[in-house]
Amino acid sequence: METKKVWFVTGASKGLGFELVKKLLSEGFQVAATSRTVNSLISAFGETSENFLPLSVNITDNNDVKSAIAKTTAHFGQINVVVNNAGYGQIGTLEELSDEEARENYAVNVFGTLNVIRNAMPYLREQKSGNIFNISSIGGFSGNFPGWGIYCSTKFAVAGFTEALAEEAKDFGIHATVIYPGYFRTDFLAKDSVKTPANPIQAYEAARSSEQAHLDEINGNQPNDPVKAADVLIQLSKEQNPPVHFLLGVGTMEFLTNKVDAITGDARKWEVLANSTAI
Repeated sequence: METKKVWFVTGASKGLGFELVKKLLSEGFQVAATSRTVNSLISAFGETSENFLPLSVNITDNNDVKSAIAKTTAHFGQINVVVNNAGYGQIGTLEELSDEEARENYAVNVFGTLNVIRNAMPYLREQKSGNIFNISSIGGFSGNFPGWGIYCSTKFAVAGFTEALAEEAKDFGIHATVIYPGYFRTDFLAKDSVKTPANPIQAYEAARSSEQAHLDEINGNQPNDPVKAADVLIQLSKEQNPPVHFLLGVGTMEFLTNKVDAITGDARKWEVLANSTAI
């Protein structure tokens, strides 16, 4: 009989993280779930139990994360699957967003994820097994979204260090996968979730148009189901050789094709000049 794995899921109070924790518990997995508002986890899933450990965690605080990982291993005896899901969307052109706004997005989406990886890896290395799923975004594969540059760059960072992590961790039997979700019907684009620029510049018409399209048209009409995404992550955790890159959801392959075609086209067009550096 298969032993149920222990999952550590950040950003579990809503969206994909919430649906994943709900699904995992319904299937008998043991789950440590984190949120800045632990009461929301307790209200949804109950108090601490044999299978559930709700944790109040600020992932931008390395000591807070270290303590959460230690509590998880003390409660369950191990960690098998880490899901770095915590993060938020930041709208705004590069000119519009202040240094503070940009750094805040990086603190959560990038350095918060690194804090979890840094503190989980010693346990995974010791047991010589495990999965790490880093939730990026299709915007972490294609940055062609005016007004989303900082957010996309945080998700590009997640994709980049996951590639390196996959190489660093494989000798210890640990698999790292970057997940690129497309549009899922969660509250990610809700006005109380996504952040907009404190000082918008109206001259950026394309950015304002993209912002309004996401907040008013795409929000609530996304083509993908987060419950089914949870099923996919559970299935990936059971694979002997899971992929390093995983595009999740209807519509993501179009972004892949468009970017590959664009890069290939530019490379071929400018190949002679690019190779003119040869000694």
